[in-house]
Amino acid sequence: MFRTALRNVLAHKARLLMTVLAVMLGVAFVSGTLVFTDTLGNAYRKQSAKSYDNVAVAVTTYADQSDPKNTNIDTRTLEKIRGLDGVAEATGRVSGFAGVADQDGKLIGNGWSNTGANFAPGKDGKDAAYTFTDGSGPVKDSQIALDKDSAAKGKYRVGDTVRVATNGPVKEYTLSGVFTTEDGAVNAGGSLVLFGTPVAQKLYLQPGYFEDVTIATAAASDQKILEEVKPLLPQGAEAQTGKKLADDQARQIEEGLSNLNTMLLAFAAIALFVGIFLIANTFTMLVAQRTRELALMRAVGASRRQVKRSVMLEALVVGALASVIGFVLGIGLATGLRSAMGSFGAKVPAGPLIVSPTAIIAALAVGVLVTVFAAWLPARRAAKIPPVAAMGSAHLPATTKSLVVRNTLGSVITLAGAAAIVAGAVVGKGTGRMVIGAGAFLTLIGVIVLIPLLSRPVIALARPLLHRVFGVSGKLAGQNAVRNPRRTGATASALAIGLTLVTGLTVIGVTLGQAIDKMTTDNLRADYMVTMAGGSGGLDKSAVAALKKAKGVSAISPSQSTGVQIKDEFHSASAVTPGDVEQVFDLKTVSGSLATLGKGQIAVDEKKAKKEGWKAGDTVPVTFPSDSEGGKADTKTLTVGAVYEANEFLEPVLVSTSLVAPYDPEPYIPEVWVKMDGGASQANEQALVDALGDNPAMSIMDRQDIRNMFGGMINTMLNIMYGLLAMALIIAVLGVINTLAMSVFERQQEIGMLRAIGLDRRKVKRMIRLEAVVISLFGAVIGVGLGSFLAWAVGETIKADIPGYALVVPWDRIGIFLLLAGVVGVLASLWPARSAAKLNMLTAIKTE
Repeated sequence: MFRTALRNVLAHKARLLMTVLAVMLGVAFVSGTLVFTDTLGNAYRKQSAKSYDNVAVAVTTYADQSDPKNTNIDTRTLEKIRGLDGVAEATGRVSGFAGVADQDGKLIGNGWSNTGANFAPGKDGKDAAYTFTDGSGPVKDSQIALDKDSAAKGKYRVGDTVRVATNGPVKEYTLSGVFTTEDGAVNAGGSLVLFGTPVAQKLYLQPGYFEDVTIATAAASDQKILEEVKPLLPQGAEAQTGKKLADDQARQIEEGLSNLNTMLLAFAAIALFVGIFLIANTFTMLVAQRTRELALMRAVGASRRQVKRSVMLEALVVGALASVIGFVLGIGLATGLRSAMGSFGAKVPAGPLIVSPTAIIAALAVGVLVTVFAAWLPARRAAKIPPVAAMGSAHLPATTKSLVVRNTLGSVITLAGAAAIVAGAVVGKGTGRMVIGAGAFLTLIGVIVLIPLLSRPVIALARPLLHRVFGVSGKLAGQNAVRNPRRTGATASALAIGLTLVTGLTVIGVTLGQAIDKMTTDNLRADYMVTMAGGSGGLDKSAVAALKKAKGVSAISPSQSTGVQIKDEFHSASAVTPGDVEQVFDLKTVSGSLATLGKGQIAVDEKKAKKEGWKAGDTVPVTFPSDSEGGKADTKTLTVGAVYEANEFLEPVLVSTSLVAPYDPEPYIPEVWVKMDGGASQANEQALVDALGDNPAMSIMDRQDIRNMFGGMINTMLNIMYGLLAMALIIAVLGVINTLAMSVFERQQEIGMLRAIGLDRRKVKRMIRLEAVVISLFGAVIGVGLGSFLAWAVGETIKADIPGYALVVPWDRIGIFLLLAGVVGVLASLWPARSAAKLNMLTAIKTE
């Protein structure tokens, strides 16, 4: 039987090509994902371990410019650590944000990972964390050093003047050296600026204080040094051995890559699931071709088990071959993904390509098992055909009993899934989404089981149009599309699965985009928002002062993040400028007046007031945190001066900047909102740029930029999802080709008869193409309907958290999806249509 199976594989190479391609693509996705994540994990783990090679103990603290004595490490403590027996070197570190401008004044790096740190040379004048390729570390306050990649991007050489910005004004420094480093921020596409230690301390903490300390030992054990260091540290500081830190970082890397791995494998599973329909159709076609041959085998003594085993062995051979090819392609895919990361600005640490035994076994096992599983039903059907019946008819229809059982089962599963989706939408929140996920799976399975039954009424709606527009070819195409509902359903299912996910994601994405756009329109009056580039931190208060002096500014207010305690409960608050806040935000007052903010009163939004039982005129005890080390918190009795409708850009409690200034000398200001005379214009934007000293680290956005920022995130996520689903859609296209090829084979005699009675080659081609388009559009309609239903349900679970959320059905995109489905049908039909048109009329008529 094995020789028979092998002979049949070689005899039907063309038909099996589609199966090989489907399995190959799925396995490539799986193996590429496993090899890629293993390679990244190995590279980052080695980099992490290398960065802690000479670190016996590391001390970390939380940087606090307002109170470094109680939270950070001073020079005296550092000297005590250096004086411990067994300590060879103790290096103090301090770091924060630093942005470097290139020759054109643009920010180098991505913003969020642009870092500044101190150059801390040892007794030999070198800092072990950095290797200089040109020049040396900064020794004067006017000097800096740059990482090699940033220097190359900015076209800087040693001796050049470099403009550097932190969260305040831009300053100019002389480049003293260029270095290489294993710093994670640089590898993430950011930049690293080294200052002299006194300069870095002044920028990020206070003179004489460090944020972190790394300790190298001479002969003492790491644990002994750790125990001796701990008593010397301020409250809140944490000391760990270098080995533990390296292990923790390796574990964090593993967890992060595990999430990426899971996501990619989920999409690979979708592609393989779609491939099951193609594989099943392929082997159904092969069994139909060889019905007489299989019947003859039964007649000469082959048992049902042997016939079934023969088909399964064919699937095993095909699966093994496709898996091997797919695995090799997956290695190439992993290499390509690694290179692509570099082109997007992420620097992947050097390291070999890791092809683990797990990746090999998993990829090959998945390919073989999926192929064998998909071929099981065709093999079972082949084994059940009686020899005499097979000799008399090559294409036996499904029994009425089997169709009734299938349709009943499909209806029950679909209704159960739909009920679960609706229930999840009603429950809402995270629990509701989990219920919707389970319901979506059941509904998808139910629709797949039920889809042959659906094919007749749905396609029947299009048949009159086909006949009227395309004549005989259209009429025949409509009839042929429902001739074998099971095969049509299997093909349409593959497309439906892909388009269900694509449509669902699109509807949710477009709806969120509209909600965000409405939020921007309804809540803002400001012409510009000023922030740190890439969300890299807060603005310095000097930036607010500089913006106030800009020409044309009519109103300006920071949205300063702070917090207050009211009646023993902490509340997030926004500190704003009284009088100007109403001009930059569209604040609708429910009661009271926002002008009372200037009198030292507070304002709360309507939701917060209703929850706490407050109203305008009430007095509440408000506790502010202390601004001094060891000081006590200050409590005041303040009046609720206004209740306003909630604004998405502000916290639920508003206070004036002057009220919190004594308690927050180093405020965190994520955004500053500016209203200009004449609105947004190039001249007004330039006025703000000039006021900030052409600071490359600060971003100035008008309302459209704000919309684009939020909308761009959604579009990026959608494009990533589309790309990951592309593999499943490609496999679905191969399925359409397969179905048409099978249809042409089974109807050779019929096509010959049609040719004999006058249907020319052109009309035969048109008939096959229209059949492909009908099947593709049928699957697309099912997918679009199911995807929209799921998007509605998911939307019901998140709308409470997104003001202005209202389901938007993007008819333009859905129209494009349906058009693309039709194009897919036309392209998929090219080869089968050409084969049908080339059939020899007399030979085809003689075919049984």
